[in-house]
Amino acid sequence: MQKTVFLDRDGVINIDHDYVHKIEEFEFVEGVMDACKYLQKQGFQLVVITNQSGIARGYYTMDDFNILSDWMVKEFKKNGVDIAGVYLCPHGPNDSCDCRKPKTGMIDQANKELGVDIQNSWLIGDKGSDIECAINAKIPNTIQVKTGHSFDESTSKAKYVLENLKQIDRIIV
Repeated sequence: MQKTVFLDRDGVINIDHDYVHKIEEFEFVEGVMDACKYLQKQGFQLVVITNQSGIARGYYTMDDFNILSDWMVKEFKKNGVDIAGVYLCPHGPNDSCDCRKPKTGMIDQANKELGVDIQNSWLIGDKGSDIECAINAKIPNTIQVKTGHSFDESTSKAKYVLENLKQIDRIIV
């Protein structure tokens, strides 16, 4: 069993420009590489979980998503960061699926494939649905970052709130 940090993509890893699906649109959030290196040094495997309703909406294809994800993982690797897996929900908000956050399908799949130590894992997201996903999956440690679109601290259910991932060493030590 491996302790894991689950990272949402848009708004946590990259700046959320709405339906980001091209390399030239992808902009890493400042400090994300250093934060991920720090988390790895603390013994965590890193897993990306991301709702991608743009696929269901026809804005881009699964191939577009895979090309961007492969590039993103290689960029992490160039910076000394290993991403253990990228899991997505390609469905829309009104589709009936088990994977769209706040449902736990992506975490369940990662757990099955990677052997996650849920009790010693974390989920970092920018939206309430990310945090609700962690709660539903029984992940006790949650961080909501303010780098996403519409953060409202008054409604956050996260254990911790951070301005951005550059502050991660204040929480996970």
